Amino acid sequence: MAKTMCVILGALFLVVGLAGFAAPDALGMHLSTAHNVVHLVSGALALYIGLAGTYAAARSFCILFGVIYGLLGILGFLMGSPGPEKMLTVIPDQLVLGRMDHIVHVLLAALFLIGGLVRQPAMTAAAPRAPDREPEP
Repeated sequence: MAKTMCVILGALFLVVGLAGFAAPDALGMHLSTAHNVVHLVSGALALYIGLAGTYAAARSFCILFGVIYGLLGILGFLMGSPGPEKMLTVIPDQLVLGRMDHIVHVLLAALFLIGGLVRQPAMTAAAPRAPDREPEP
């Protein structure tokens, strides 16, 4: 599941990173140039690991990014400015996050953590069965 999550979220990050240049206030988010670049780099890295990396690398990536985005979202809610927007300035005039950004970061954290922590069941080979026979008279 980790590799699949990296591919899906990596592609989503690339789309959002590119779309952010055209519509920086889409969905109430604050997509500045710095924010878009972070999305493009994160998306390219996630996509690369999902397509060419090992399963272990994908799991580690998902867990690491899940923790990072989770902390970013929670810190945004806790340390953001008073008021409904809860603005959190990461880099003044470059990277400022609002309430919708915090919500998206928490959701991304959950998806990355699910991708990294949920393991696929191991495939085991079943013991060969004896052919069914009718009892002899």
